[in-house]
Amino acid sequence: MTLSPAPIGVLVVDDHPLLRDGLAALLGMQADMRLVGEAADGEEAVAQYLALRPDVVLMDLQLPRVDGVEAITRIRHHDPRARIIVLTTYRGDVRAVRALHAGASGYLLKDMLRHELIDTIRTVHGGRRAGIPATLAASIAAHVVEDSLSPRETEVLGHVAAGRSNKAIGEQMRISEQTVKAHMKNIMEKLGARDRTHAVTQALKRGIISLDDAQADGDG
Repeated sequence: MTLSPAPIGVLVVDDHPLLRDGLAALLGMQADMRLVGEAADGEEAVAQYLALRPDVVLMDLQLPRVDGVEAITRIRHHDPRARIIVLTTYRGDVRAVRALHAGASGYLLKDMLRHELIDTIRTVHGGRRAGIPATLAASIAAHVVEDSLSPRETEVLGHVAAGRSNKAIGEQMRISEQTVKAHMKNIMEKLGARDRTHAVTQALKRGIISLDDAQADGDG
């Protein structure tokens, strides 16, 4: 008598309970998979991984406290063999590239989950990296080029996100107000932004800056 292989244990990490419920239902329909745990932020994800040792992790990128990229880095530090599939809403999320560099084995848009998730889990569990669809890879590459803000521009945008004026930013960074305006002009062109607020919104959405960065700048 041949024993059936153990089901693939999956840890789901996302801060939206409805999405976690949907993924749990999808996994529950698969004879070869089981949900072993859930986490709502990156810090909890690391703790759950160490406690449960799942076969595969489904990791959202935009998480409170500790974001998905940092959580992947910490998990892989503890277990270099960890198999992690990145989930993101935004097609041009630059964090996806960071996540892949940090050791993620696959990358899926959330609107692809119904059709792609199960096969991707099996592929990654089998020890292979999941291929990124050509259209998705092209979109990531295009946005990485478009969104390649310089460190100085990223710093300026962090101050803008913290609510500082051009004058205050110039004083903080020890540059002229005109230089700040020049940086903002370049930033808005690169992000395709209409104004300062739109630039901050786009940068947060694409993972170029985080709310933690803005809060840290605001506390300075």
